[in-house]
Amino acid sequence: MEKVTTSNAPAAIGPYSQAMKVGNLVFCSGQIPVDPATGNVPETIAEQAEQSCKNIKGLVEAAGSSMDKVVKTTCFLSDINDFAAFNEVYAKYFTSNPARSCVAVKDIPKGVKCEIEAIAEL
Repeated sequence: MEKVTTSNAPAAIGPYSQAMKVGNLVFCSGQIPVDPATGNVPETIAEQAEQSCKNIKGLVEAAGSSMDKVVKTTCFLSDINDFAAFNEVYAKYFTSNPARSCVAVKDIPKGVKCEIEAIAEL
C-alpha cells in the first residue's frame, strides 16, 4: 500500500489520503471542486464538475495511471436537477465510460454542488 500525494489536487484536510495505491489499483478520495492552486471554488455546476474532474485527473496521473484507466466512479450531486449539466462535463473526462454510481445527497463539504471519487487501474 502506498500513499499518493500531488499538488494537482487539493490537499487532504482531515485524517485521510488524497489517494492510495494498492496492488494494481489506485483509489482516489472524493474530489470536490476546489482549485488546488488558489483554494477557490467555482460557482456553476459545469465549472464545479470541471474542477472536480481536473482534481481526479491530477490524482490518477500522480499515481502513474490515466483517465482512460478509470474503472469506477462514484459521483455525488447536491441537486439531482444538475444531473444533465454534470454529465456533459463528466463525459469529456471519462471517455472510457467507467462503471459509475451517481446520487443526490443532502450536503457536500464546503457547500459545493458535486464530488467525484474514482478507482483506476495502474
